[in-house]
Amino acid sequence: MNGLSFSEICCLFCCPPCPGKIAAKLAFLPPEPTYSLQDLGDGTFGLHLTEKAEWQYGQKELDCIEVFTAKTSKGNQIGCMYVRCSPNARFTVLFSHGNAVDLGQMSSFYVGLGSRINCNIFSYDYSGYGVSQGKPSEKNLYADIDAAWQALRTRYGISPENIIVYGQSIGTVPTVDLASRFECAGIILHSPLTSGMRVAFPETKRTWCFDAFPSIEKVSKIVSPVLVIHGTEDEVIDFSHGLAIYERCPRTVEPLWVEGAGHNDVELYGQYLERLKQFIQHELVTN
Repeated sequence: MNGLSFSEICCLFCCPPCPGKIAAKLAFLPPEPTYSLQDLGDGTFGLHLTEKAEWQYGQKELDCIEVFTAKTSKGNQIGCMYVRCSPNARFTVLFSHGNAVDLGQMSSFYVGLGSRINCNIFSYDYSGYGVSQGKPSEKNLYADIDAAWQALRTRYGISPENIIVYGQSIGTVPTVDLASRFECAGIILHSPLTSGMRVAFPETKRTWCFDAFPSIEKVSKIVSPVLVIHGTEDEVIDFSHGLAIYERCPRTVEPLWVEGAGHNDVELYGQYLERLKQFIQHELVTN
């Protein structure tokens, strides 16, 4: 039955794991915070990065980063970061990062990525990550990205047709949830997972009622163009997840399957940036 062993089936029916436990086991590895927000006394904050953030640029690039907090529907204040990479950028990328990093560690990557694809980058830390309050959970993930979306819309006045929603690894979970409810310029799903149970038990063929992160059941509701990116040798989230997500999305563009890439090195391959540029500068512009 579904390729599971008898003992696993018994375990599922007798004591099914709650979504929170699946989530905690699979997804949430918040690092020691690599940044802090300094209250400047005028309602704004300064960004202080620790050595662990491994900042690769200078003061000029640091001055292009704005940080603040936003309150979620769950009552948590979460850290937000807006990276002004290009004054002429048409699109802003709402980026949901992976599971073992925070905004401090991602800041250099955002500066480099945004400048190369001519987009500004807006990102946020999940509850329990960085300076964000609360604890990481599936429900908080959805509340976190909703707060980020609203902050991007209201604080910066950016309309949905100029927002690209990008999720990486666990970040694809809130990205898919948001994209299933709101239309935007485009969606990028980088190393996506179909559901928590399918990661924990690869032979799982259906979505159980107690499953966590059931993205595979939501992607069919996405009406925006979707670019799926996945490494063929991903050791954390098998390549089959990316393929299944791609096949289920109604409006996918040509995917990027990075031959030989694992879970954390897709960005190191030359075709990664080239495919992003093609998607953003040509496919979305002419869409």
